[in-house]
Amino acid sequence: MYETSGKLKWIGEVQSFASGFTKREFVVTTAADKYPQDLKFEIVKDKCALLDPFEIGQDVAVSFDIRGNEYNGKYFVNLSCWKIQGAAGAPAAPARRADSGSAPGGPEPSPEDLRGGWGADDEPPF
Repeated sequence: MYETSGKLKWIGEVQSFASGFTKREFVVTTAADKYPQDLKFEIVKDKCALLDPFEIGQDVAVSFDIRGNEYNGKYFVNLSCWKIQGAAGAPAAPARRADSGSAPGGPEPSPEDLRGGWGADDEPPF
């Protein structure tokens, strides 16, 4: 397990593959060293939505694992993110929907809104 922090520089779209695998990539610019570094991370499968509340330029803390593999005689290294949060534990910026006219920091959604069609007696979908 590794951690780093910096500013979000780029957030890619979700990529879907014929096998059903999905991934999303993003870049964080770190300033921990003398020279800033742009690090590309990837999030896979159901964790792709973790990036939705974040915006370019936002300070973030990223928890990740280093993954390596060989394919056709070539070796690859991926920084596989499993947790991302606003820097210093600050919450992520609120997600902005295109159809939403409300300003950030608007009213909190009710438990009924968050339930997404699930009733109080329903089992979670996982």
